[in-house]
Amino acid sequence: MLLQSRFLSDPMLDHERGCFARATHLVDGELEVRNVFAQIPDLEDVTSHDALIIGGSGDFSVVERDQPFFDPLAELLRQVVDSGFPTFGCCFGFQLLVDAMGGTVVKDPARAEIGSFPVELTDEGREDPLFGQLPPTFVAQMGHFDRASVMPEGVPNLVSSERCFFQALRFPGLPIWATQFHPELDDEGNKARCIAYIKEFGEIQGYEALPSPQALTILPRFLKLVAES
Repeated sequence: MLLQSRFLSDPMLDHERGCFARATHLVDGELEVRNVFAQIPDLEDVTSHDALIIGGSGDFSVVERDQPFFDPLAELLRQVVDSGFPTFGCCFGFQLLVDAMGGTVVKDPARAEIGSFPVELTDEGREDPLFGQLPPTFVAQMGHFDRASVMPEGVPNLVSSERCFFQALRFPGLPIWATQFHPELDDEGNKARCIAYIKEFGEIQGYEALPSPQALTILPRFLKLVAES
């Protein structure tokens, strides 16, 4: 299941669905989609699927919490973590999980990352069953102004970048991962998304679009690990 948090008028609504379908190598009908603006699924609905993927957002901030879906969605994510259900959060999904489980997310435009950036595995990341198969440094696609400043208690950071230390997490012993970056996007997909949101981003200084082939292996490997378990 892909859980989206996007207005139905969002120009990237269908684009995001297509990117996740391609990145996961799922064919039509295999990636079921829910949108929090239609209905927030309950735990029974979520766990009737093989895994949960939490997508990004073009209009919302965990810091501002200006939509009615935030509190019930946070409660759902706590239930998901408590149940140990296979889950992967991307960008906004990463921030939602951090916030729901007691960490802290802050708005920090000075450390915004818009475009393609090198990231580096931490010691914990090198030992992780999902991230450990990646090279020590690889390129990832970014698009965020908010960032995690404090991780939930006991949750290690797996990946870092120069501007944003907390880039990926895993809840210990559980098949639950999340990334601040977008493993569903290639450089062209990220460029299209940034252009669509230019009203929020404004003029992007120094934007660089680079291929990110290693990052694109993360979601298929996540699903492989889920299937093997």
